[in-house]
Amino acid sequence: MKRLQFFFACFVGALFAPSIATADDYPSRPVRLIVPFAPGGATDVVARALSAGLSTKLGQPVVVENRPGAGGIVAAQLVANAKPDGYVLLMGSIGLLAIIPNLRNDLPYDNDKSFAAVSPVSATPNVIVAHPSFVPNNVRELIALARHAPGTISFGSSGTGTSTHLSGELFEAMSGTKLVHVPYRGGSLALTDLLAGQIPLQFDTMSSVAAIRSGKLKAIAVTSDKRSALLPDVPTVAESGLPGYVATSWNGIIAPAGTPREIVTKLNGAIAQVLAMPEITRSLSLDGSEVRTSSPEQFATFIRDERERWGKLINSAHITVTQ
Repeated sequence: MKRLQFFFACFVGALFAPSIATADDYPSRPVRLIVPFAPGGATDVVARALSAGLSTKLGQPVVVENRPGAGGIVAAQLVANAKPDGYVLLMGSIGLLAIIPNLRNDLPYDNDKSFAAVSPVSATPNVIVAHPSFVPNNVRELIALARHAPGTISFGSSGTGTSTHLSGELFEAMSGTKLVHVPYRGGSLALTDLLAGQIPLQFDTMSSVAAIRSGKLKAIAVTSDKRSALLPDVPTVAESGLPGYVATSWNGIIAPAGTPREIVTKLNGAIAQVLAMPEITRSLSLDGSEVRTSSPEQFATFIRDERERWGKLINSAHITVTQ
C-alpha cells in the first residue's frame, strides 16, 4: 500500500512540476502583446511605450501585435482562446472591457470568465471643446444654455458607444440637459467639422490640444477628476459646475483566464516598475495620459465597477449599436 502511495505521489508531482517550472522560469521566450486597434492610435502608443520597458524588465522581447477589427472584439477573442501561460496578453481599454459588453449580447467570449486582470496602465481625460463662435465659455454657461433651449445644441463624438459619446451622455444625465448627439466614424472627422463650424461642440480625446492652444478651438472643461498637465488652465467638469462628474478613458493589461497566479503577479510587478520609469511617464504624458497602477485584484474590481457604471448609463439612455 505504501509503495502504491509513493508512486501516486510521484505521478502527481510529475503532473504539476511543468506548470511550476513554467511559472518560475517565465518568460523563456518572446511575449505577444495584442493591441485591438490599428498602429498609431492612442492605445497602440501606450502599448509600445510599455512593451519597450517590459522587454528589459522581463529579459525577453515583448512584441506588439496589432489586431484591429469589430471594435476590439477580434483581438479579445484571440486572447480569450490563447493558452493561459502568460505569452499572449491583451492591451484592454474602457471601450472593450467596460462599454462593449453592455452594448453587445453576441460576444464570442465571456467577458467575466475569459480573462484575468493583470494591471492598469494609464488613464486619459476627454475634453469638452467648442468652436470659438459658440457662446458658452464654461460648464455653467453651457448648462444654462442647454436648459434654456433643450435639444438645440449638438455635440460630436467619435461614434455611438465610444467613451467620448458616453462622456456626453453622462454630462446630459448629471446636468439634466438634452443635447443632440452627432456620431462620426472617428474623432478626427468630428474635429474637422468642429473646426469648420459645422457642429458647435465636441466631446473629444486630447487630440484637439493643438487646436485649443492655437486658438482655433476653445476648451470648456476636461472630464477627469483633476486638471490635465496638457491643459493646466482648463478646469475639470466637476470643479466648474457639475460636482462628481468623471469620465476618463483607460487602458490595462489582460491575460487569458487560468493564467497561473505566479505569472500574473510577476507581470504586475514588472509593469509597475516600468510605469515608475521617468521616461515612460514622460512618453505617456505627451497625449495627456497618466500612469495607473494597482494589484490584479484591484484592477479586476475596477473593471467590474466601470462596466456596471457605464451599463447603467447605457440602459437609462437607451443607447444601442448595430450588431
